[in-house]
Amino acid sequence: QVQFMESGGGLVQAGGSLRLSCAASGSIFGINVMGWYRQAPGKQRELVATITRLGSTDYAYSVKERFTISRDPATNTVYLQMNNSKPQDTAIYYCNQHPPREMYWGQGTQVTVSS
Repeated sequence: QVQFMESGGGLVQAGGSLRLSCAASGSIFGINVMGWYRQAPGKQRELVATITRLGSTDYAYSVKERFTISRDPATNTVYLQMNNSKPQDTAIYYCNQHPPREMYWGQGTQVTVSS
């Protein structure tokens, strides 16, 4: 059974930074690509960033050059460094494999960016 637990969200002013963490546990050996996703109020969940087992990364256009995804294989943790935050980044942030599996969605972590 795979579990992902997100943390690190909070309230930040526009232009500020946050670092989100995703702790993975269970049978994660077969997961090759991890992703960070977000869901803003009234909107569909969207993919924000991905990272492969070898460390290759990709980003949604809206966060490129502001967010950085990274991973620590030793602790099975994936991070999302959010810099130069914007009010439109306000959302609940989730991690999951990519493509996501429905059963792996966790509670997420709320990020609120004030203007």
